[in-house]
Amino acid sequence: MGTAAMLRAAGVGLGDEVVVPAFGNVEVAEAVAKAGALPVFADIDPATYCLDAAAVEAAVTARTAAVVAVHRFGRLADIPRLHALGQRHGLLVLEQGESEAPYDEIAQRRERAAYLHAKLRGVRAPEDGDGHTYQQYVVRVPGNGRPDRDAFSRALRAKGVECRVPVKTPVHRLPEFRRCVSLPETERASDETLALPVDASLTKRDMQRVVSACNALGGLLQPAF
Repeated sequence: MGTAAMLRAAGVGLGDEVVVPAFGNVEVAEAVAKAGALPVFADIDPATYCLDAAAVEAAVTARTAAVVAVHRFGRLADIPRLHALGQRHGLLVLEQGESEAPYDEIAQRRERAAYLHAKLRGVRAPEDGDGHTYQQYVVRVPGNGRPDRDAFSRALRAKGVECRVPVKTPVHRLPEFRRCVSLPETERASDETLALPVDASLTKRDMQRVVSACNALGGLLQPAF
């Protein structure tokens, strides 16, 4: 059952608000609108890129009926805190997960992630949280008036390293969902994040190429972390 159907089945619809993330997953906001409710955007935790429970609580109003949490990049949203919040306010809490990979593939991703953790300089590595499956290895490339994330990614591709910007435009900036709302962590993440390859198919030489290219460019950044 899809998100819109689950919301409708729970009686969520016209006149209701549903708190959702704006960092990617436009389909979640679309599902809320399809159910007849209004998507309300809350900020993310900068470490997990999932909904921040405190930001969700701040977004709750008398019309809030539900929260949709999305697990991102192999990290889990803080579901215990969100469920506790839901119980306090009488809200439905739904989860949207990511496709699960076989255990051996996850183990290989973690091995590659550990290599990048140990070798990368000049970019901020993701936090190695409990249960992180590294569906994507997402680093931060702050601009600070120096070469920014987009220039960095173009330079990496020129060196033969496949990388991607995970969220180019947060949902609250899209024309159909534009909101005048303060989401500083969401906007910072959309400006700074870059996904580096950790696929199970990558060889040690591939990983060395990633590190060599990033470190050669990262020396230009020297961000104030």
